[in-house]
Amino acid sequence: MEHIRLPKVEKVRLLDRVFTKRSRLGTLYLTATHTIFVESEGGMRNETWVLHSLVFSVEKQATTPSGSPLLIHCKNFQVLHFVIPQERECHDVHVSLLRLSQPEHYDELYCFSYKPNVDEKERRQEWDFLDLKAEYTRMGIPNSLWKRSLVNQHYKVSDTYPAELFVPESTTPSVITGSSKFRSRGRFPTLSYYYKENRAAICRSSQPLSGFSARCVEDEQMLEAILRSNPHSDFMYVVDTRPKLNAMANRAAGKGYENEDNYSHIKFQFAAIENIHVMRNSQQKMLEVCELRSPSMSYFLEGLESSGWLKHIKAVLDAGIFIAKAVAEGVSVLVHCSDGWDRTAQVCSVACVLLDPYYRTIRGLMVLIEKDWVSFGHKFSHRCNHLNGDPKEVSPVIDQFLECVWQLMEQFPCAFEFNERFLITIHSHIYSCQYGNFIDNNQRGRAELLKIVSCRHCKDEDVLLI
Repeated sequence: MEHIRLPKVEKVRLLDRVFTKRSRLGTLYLTATHTIFVESEGGMRNETWVLHSLVFSVEKQATTPSGSPLLIHCKNFQVLHFVIPQERECHDVHVSLLRLSQPEHYDELYCFSYKPNVDEKERRQEWDFLDLKAEYTRMGIPNSLWKRSLVNQHYKVSDTYPAELFVPESTTPSVITGSSKFRSRGRFPTLSYYYKENRAAICRSSQPLSGFSARCVEDEQMLEAILRSNPHSDFMYVVDTRPKLNAMANRAAGKGYENEDNYSHIKFQFAAIENIHVMRNSQQKMLEVCELRSPSMSYFLEGLESSGWLKHIKAVLDAGIFIAKAVAEGVSVLVHCSDGWDRTAQVCSVACVLLDPYYRTIRGLMVLIEKDWVSFGHKFSHRCNHLNGDPKEVSPVIDQFLECVWQLMEQFPCAFEFNERFLITIHSHIYSCQYGNFIDNNQRGRAELLKIVSCRHCKDEDVLLI
């Protein structure tokens, strides 16, 4: 509450974004977690609530005769246009919202103050709702070809990977460790999805530290073990989701991609999905077009095309389709980008949605996001701007995956148990910070955060279990 300069402003107008001459008169409240507008006209009490964690930007515009405009853009694409009577009041609200919407520490996030109206027993049951061990069991893992590995149990091999991973049965800890040293951020090849119908697998990793000529025997053995874990194919695909030029540029920095001469029985494929900076700019251009007032259809379509947004969505879908087809035909695939937590998560998830009808159910999609995004270390806090940090780290990576699912739903609506309202709800809560799933950037960070928060609270039920 110390960041709130003015908790209440009366006679505030909320403008209609489509019909600008229309407005609603009411009172604006600032709380520790929400901005609340309460309409006072017409004898009806209508309330508009906006979480501070959902606020993307707050713009104080030039004062007009009717008052001082304040424009709020939200991460879920909601736009609120207020007109506040006094310039001083508008200034105080603006300064307050700037600080409230840019928390500096994790314990300022909404999940640490959110108190659901359920008893402790029900809350604990909800914490256990998603069980990744049960998910791998559903796939038929572990089996004679794949085993659970505890080599990363204390996050010593890769601090951005989960503690428990599945690797080929024939691999040894020394091979895994050696491979990890040859991969960016230690993210060695590991199982993402097992297609038990034909024993093909989707594996994921980060880029190799190959440069122009470096090689690693253990990494080559790791890929050979993945190939041997699929008895129905004599080769496997390695899909680099980056444009080839980007991957070649990484070679100059001592990173890069696999040399087919050093890895036996692999076929290499580039997917040409652009990096996070291109995607961030593309989404911004697309949103600018969407926020135009009454554009002609031709102008809107030209703006949408020039943003490149749908081209990028198609690139992600194309990569997912390629992987799904390969696996359906009995060929295992290793997928990576640079660090293996952005584009890799996108295309592995799309392929899973195409291959497995379970991931097209309500529970299944939740499990998929928990597995390929939360568990495998997608940088939610950085990409979703949960804390006040580097704006260059922000990018709509998870947004693009949800749009890919929506595009598939539009083409095959009867293949999905859910509709777009479910996708919108997921998107909103990824950014809302209301729940702990999407806090921090990896499993280790969430575990450490839980320890810190546990020390500050007296009762277990007050602790956010992530």
